[in-house]
Amino acid sequence: MSQEYIEITEKTVDDAITTACQRLSVTSNRLDYIVVQREKSGFLGIGAKPAIIKARIKDAADATQAILDDVINKAEKKMLKDTVRKEEKPEAVKVPEPVVKKEVKEAKKAEKTEKTEKKEAEKAEKKEVKEKDKEAKKNNKRKNKKASSKKAAPADAEVKPVEAPETEAAAPAPKKKAAIPVLTDEQISEIKKKAHEFLVGVFNTMDMSVEISEDYQKDTGILTVNMEGEDMGVLIGKRGQTLDSLQYLVSLVVNKDVDGYIHVKADTENYRERRKKTLENLAKNIAFKVKRTRQPVALEPMNPYERRIIHSALQNEKFITTFSEGEEPYRKVVVALKKDENGEVLLKEERAEKGGRGRGGRGGRNSRGGRRRDYRGNRERRNNDNAQESESQE
Repeated sequence: MSQEYIEITEKTVDDAITTACQRLSVTSNRLDYIVVQREKSGFLGIGAKPAIIKARIKDAADATQAILDDVINKAEKKMLKDTVRKEEKPEAVKVPEPVVKKEVKEAKKAEKTEKTEKKEAEKAEKKEVKEKDKEAKKNNKRKNKKASSKKAAPADAEVKPVEAPETEAAAPAPKKKAAIPVLTDEQISEIKKKAHEFLVGVFNTMDMSVEISEDYQKDTGILTVNMEGEDMGVLIGKRGQTLDSLQYLVSLVVNKDVDGYIHVKADTENYRERRKKTLENLAKNIAFKVKRTRQPVALEPMNPYERRIIHSALQNEKFITTFSEGEEPYRKVVVALKKDENGEVLLKEERAEKGGRGRGGRGGRNSRGGRRRDYRGNRERRNNDNAQESESQE
């Protein structure tokens, strides 16, 4: 159960935070607070207001996430120092700290330039694909017009078959997959040992007893790390964020000094399979909602693995399409209706073929069961009955 907030009033927000830390006997890293009112000095003391905050102790998941962030920063710093030491000559004197900082800055600048170049190349590829699609659509329209004019010609004239547009050229080039490393049994055992020792060190800092088992598949190049113990919900975190962070750290440790790329899959209590089923059910429900409302729906930001599950779950839908938008880590999946070349929704054509919901269609008034009421015939019968009664009375 999460702890309730306590309200604290002081002159400034900083004073209120310090008093909250003293009352709850925690450090500022483990304090969760909300600023209700900031301090106001007023004019000559008139209208002055104190600072009010609400504070409580962070949950265990947030605390573990903070610990993992510290571990990530330390691991990245160690890796940068190792790369700098390798580049040094054996006979060289120790490099002072400002030189190391310059090299780290240069490495970061090089990474940023590589990322910008990749983004520009992707944008250029997307533009080329769009231009090729437009040209293919124009060619289709021209060829369809020629085909219709040839159908109107006499039957004796020879009609040439319309050639299909070349859509293969418009398709984007497939991305190159990372090469699967060829490892010996000794190298595999060493990789497992690295992952095991790293996770043991992390769990010791978190004061947790966890049983770790590793399994490597040579065919796929996937290292599966399974963790078992008590209170594994802390390791999973909110929507698997803590588990993803551990997986990222293990992949950094394992892929160091390895030719190729080893995919790491961290799992506990069969969370990955359960998450996959929930995402597939979510995708089906969202597709039904999009068909009913005819409006696109954007899902919450997900990692590439979860986005891939949504795409594969809806790839066989006849009237639904999916695409991703945004940049990491806020990239999300959008579910929308498919459209034809003219930009019209395909679901309308299907309803028109079924007859729609008009009077002559499936849901019309004339198609209801039961007998029809003939009010005009009832009136004529009543008039005849009244006439007969009047004649009998006479």
